[in-house]
Amino acid sequence: MPQLSTRVAIIGAGPAGLLLSWALRDAGIDSIVVENRSLDYVLARIRAGVLEQGSVETLTRLGLGERIASEGLVHNGIYLQFGGERHNIDFNALIGRTVTVYGQQEVVKDLVAAHTAVGSSIYYEAADVAVHDLESDAPRVTFTHDGAEHEISADFIVGADGFHGVCRASIPAGEIDLYDRSYPFAWLGILADVAPSTDELIYALHEDGFAMHSMRSPHVSRLYLQVDPADDIENWSDALIWDTLQTRLALPGWTLHEGTITEKSITPMRSFVASRLQYHRLFLVGDAGHIVPPTGAKGLNSAISDVTLLAAGLVDHYAGGDTKLSGYGEAALARQWRTQQFSQWMTEMVHRHPADAQSGAFDYRSQLGQLDYVTHSLHARRSLAEQYTGLPL
Repeated sequence: MPQLSTRVAIIGAGPAGLLLSWALRDAGIDSIVVENRSLDYVLARIRAGVLEQGSVETLTRLGLGERIASEGLVHNGIYLQFGGERHNIDFNALIGRTVTVYGQQEVVKDLVAAHTAVGSSIYYEAADVAVHDLESDAPRVTFTHDGAEHEISADFIVGADGFHGVCRASIPAGEIDLYDRSYPFAWLGILADVAPSTDELIYALHEDGFAMHSMRSPHVSRLYLQVDPADDIENWSDALIWDTLQTRLALPGWTLHEGTITEKSITPMRSFVASRLQYHRLFLVGDAGHIVPPTGAKGLNSAISDVTLLAAGLVDHYAGGDTKLSGYGEAALARQWRTQQFSQWMTEMVHRHPADAQSGAFDYRSQLGQLDYVTHSLHARRSLAEQYTGLPL
């Protein structure tokens, strides 16, 4: 059995795991990454597409900003649409901050290219991954790769292995609580080969349900529809998708351009937070510790903020101090609950809630009142801008 040794063993080669490994390398701290999926699978996953300004600054500081600068689409704000009107929330004018449309898979491509160039230790297609001795000073990771059993001894283990990973599940049940909430709606998302019909993202509350117009590039549009979580994508022909988008995004004098749909899927929406992101020498980052509904564009950004906090703690530890590392869990969770609040608020404000005729009509008109307040109050617009573009670390 190959015996490996490193300071930090990282489980998961998604954006959180790869970014943490890269940030540690930048600080002279070695790590090994173990991933149960193939490299092709990791590169093909299509996820979030909006980076907070702080996320862009972090990636750029670590030498990963070249393609973001050349291909990312900087947005000064968003549109909120309701009651047949569209209102611009100009983040840059309100607080001097922006967001950048740049797909998560593009961030992963940049990270994979960077790691490949320097020969980082990353084991893809690792099977039977398990963590051991978490309460000791010498935790271990075991896995099988290319038919051979491997073992990593490390100072610390980081779970960046997502909601279904092994790391959070390895914390004893009596040591962790899970806070979970499912929403009574899902997103039907499409990618279409057509130039965006808008210069900023559009969040639209229509009496038939929510719709959103986003984009991936100057030539590819990303659009979403609120649907029932139990719905089947086979029920939605391309023509029906476009007809529904045309209805929910309609505005006098504005045209939604249609194109060939290259991908479509239905994604349920949920909120989830683990009560702890730190258990002895095990740390959780990203989806391993929390999930947000996509409405506020916080999934990838939350993972980046976790990594930023944890990397600072590990650098501090190896420099002789442990205050930041011992405080990682508390600091990351405090930030995460603020993020959860914003994501829940955005989600509930722009989606139709299932209800009987009377309460449903009341809820919808209450949402219109809320949106009217948000779009016309300077303080509310600034609050939205501050949270959407990213709270400071």
